Order: sequence, then structure tokens, then C-alpha cells
Amino acid sequence: MKIKNLVFLLIAALLFACKPELDNITTTDGQADFSKYVAIGNSLTAGYTDGELFLSGQNNSYPSIIAHQMLAAGGGEFKQPLMLDEYGFGKRLLLNAKAQAPVPAGKPVNMANFNSIASQGPFNNLGAPGARSFHLIPGAEAFSALNPYYKRFAAQPGTSTILDEALAQNPTFFSLWIGANDVLGYAISGGASDSITNPALYQMALDVILQQLTKSGAKGIVANIPSITSTPYFAFMNTRLPFDGLVLKLEQQVAALNYGYAQLNALIKMMGSTDTIVFKLGANPFVIVDKDLPWGIRQMKAGELFLLRLPTDSIANHGLGSLIPIPDMHVLTQLEIDRVETATYNYNAIILQLANQYDLAHVDTHGLLEKISKDGIIYDGIKFTSSYVTGNTFSLDGVHIIGQANAMVANEFIKAINSKYGSQLKEVSPLYYSGLYYY
Repeated sequence: MKIKNLVFLLIAALLFACKPELDNITTTDGQADFSKYVAIGNSLTAGYTDGELFLSGQNNSYPSIIAHQMLAAGGGEFKQPLMLDEYGFGKRLLLNAKAQAPVPAGKPVNMANFNSIASQGPFNNLGAPGARSFHLIPGAEAFSALNPYYKRFAAQPGTSTILDEALAQNPTFFSLWIGANDVLGYAISGGASDSITNPALYQMALDVILQQLTKSGAKGIVANIPSITSTPYFAFMNTRLPFDGLVLKLEQQVAALNYGYAQLNALIKMMGSTDTIVFKLGANPFVIVDKDLPWGIRQMKAGELFLLRLPTDSIANHGLGSLIPIPDMHVLTQLEIDRVETATYNYNAIILQLANQYDLAHVDTHGLLEKISKDGIIYDGIKFTSSYVTGNTFSLDGVHIIGQANAMVANEFIKAINSKYGSQLKEVSPLYYSGLYYY
């Protein structure tokens, strides 16, 4: 019995010796004050995913995740303008398990989702899907009446701005992630419509936002813009259909196509160009519309991108890409890609400059997506890649991210906040957040 008692005492002593210090598990705010956190941005901030804004997507938004971690460090209530269900305005996509392809959810729309919920505000999550940088500031009051997502929670549709609604809450801490839509509209149309926001206008808008938010002493964090051409919306189709995926197996096909383009080729040569449209047996580049050329069409080149909505059935069965040029709205040419990437580079330089100017934390979401798209990232046993459907990062719309990826993004924000302000916010595990939903 004495030996048994001695063993028990030794075990007990070891257990108490290994007891963690309270300081090791304490969460603190450091030099920041998280009591009133406001998140400003677009669909990435709102929790938009699978082509729609809906309840669980909002609850898995990166600001919601961050706000929950702030609670242990003096954070306050974080209200979001929540939808009533999982289908929002009715555009949600679900994954068909059998076909492994996205399909419309096809559920009846609850029209109450369109009703104003301003009386339930003010809201801490001020992310509005579709918002550009200049939509947030004074002078853009019409945005609150024209954008259906903002309209439902705007304090006064037609009069409110997101910046005004943020300032009215006297935030002690804020996050700002804005700019993706300043290039996305142009890119998602294949450069056929919309326009890229001028960097000077972008800088003016961000400067107004940050100057106003920080003038009362609020701390904050600013995120840069990922390369949207690395998302599945622009990259996936090209893994299935290369630029030279027009395979001709019969001499008659080759002869007929070359004859059909003979007159155009003569015109092209007459204009001093060698960029003629020529076919041969085997693999051939597709014919695409290029509005930047005087004659308007040419064959596709390596590195150019098909968009996710490319109608592949028309390529297979109706001569699209050979007899009929693929419309501009389905392709990003190299010149259009360069325009998008140049704007993104300029925006990110502005973001870093202003983050330093206003002494704010800065998070490199551009670098995060680059790592994911190149080699992938393993996080808590989950492999995150930019692969469509199977990559655990992007939702079915090919642009926005899923709950598990939002958790990873939230952790990047948390690390940057801790580094800048000496806080000790705890990171989260993506395992506790949602992936894709099957239908």
C-alpha cells in the first residue's frame, strides 16, 4: 500500500508541475481595442459564396470568425444583416453529387429576404456584394438604393453610405478589404463591358475611408487584393480545354476552314499583319473575338483564359471556335489579363502605402492566394488548392471562397493584427467550418 501511495503522490506532483500558467492561455487586445469592431468591404466581407448571400455563408464570413475570437479580448457584439434562410435572393448554387457539377438550388425565394432590416441595426458587418471602392464614400449615396444587398440594411436607402454607417458606430477597430470588384466586373465580362477603376480614383476612395476611420483613434487592418485570374472562374476551364483544343482529323475540315478564312487573311496581310487564321491537321488554336484588333478576330494564344461560363456544347456541336469566333465575353485575352493584373498591382501598392501612412496592420491575401494556386497549402490536415470543386478553397461560383477557406483567411488577419498591435487573438481550425454543400 505504501508503494501504491508513493506512486500516486508522484503522479499528482507531476500533474500539478505541468499545469499551464494562466498567462499562456489568456487572450489580450494589446494596443488595440476590440470593443466595437466594424468590417467594411464587398462580397468577400459579407460572406457571399456559391453565387449568393445566405445565412450560413454570412455566419462563416471571415469578419464573423474574427469577431468571435475578439470576444475573449474585450470584443463586443458583432451584428450582421443576416438573410432569413440558405437561399437569399434565389441565385444559390449547389453541387450535384452525381454529376460533380454546380446546379441552381431551385428553391422558392422567400421575398421577405428583400425587406429592409435597417431597424435591427446598426450592423457591424458592412460588406455589400458588388461594392467598389468609390461606392463606400460620400457622393455614392445612390448605391444604397440601387444595390439590393445594401438596400436591405441601409439606414436610409438613397441617402446612406457605408462609410457613414461605419462612422456612426464610433468603431474602435475596423477591417477594410475592398478593391476586387474594381477589376472583377471588367474581367468577368471578358473585357467586353464594364471598366477598371482608375488607380487615382481608387487611392482617393481609400484615403477618404482610412482618414475618416482613424481620425478618432481607431486601430484597424487593411487587406490587399488577390489575383482574380488565379481563381477557378478564370483558370478552371483551361485545365479542361487548352487554347489549341480544336482538333481536326480530316483534310476536308482543314481545307474548308482555310477556304472560309481566305478573304479575311488577305485583308489581314494587306493591313501589314502576319496574324492570319490558319488551320492544319491535329491541334489548332480556337478562333476568338478580339475587339482590340481592327479586323476583330484571331486565333487564341497560349496563356489566354477561357471563362467558367464558356458554352463547351457549342464548341463540340455548333462550330463555336472554328466557323464561329468565340465571343469576347467568354475569353480574357493577354492584353485584358495584363490590364487586370496591372490594376491589381497598382491597387496593392496603394493599399500598402496607405496602411503604412495611417499606421495600420496589413494582410497579404494576394500572397496567400498565390501560394494556394501554385503549390496548395495544408492547414489542419486539409489541402487547400485553387482547383474547382475539389480544392477546398473556392465556392461553386468560382470566385468566392467557402467557410473553411474563410477560416484560413481569418487566421491571416488575426496573425497580422497580433503582429501589429501585440494582441493575442487565437487562431481557429478550418475543420469547424463548412465546405461545399452537395445536392
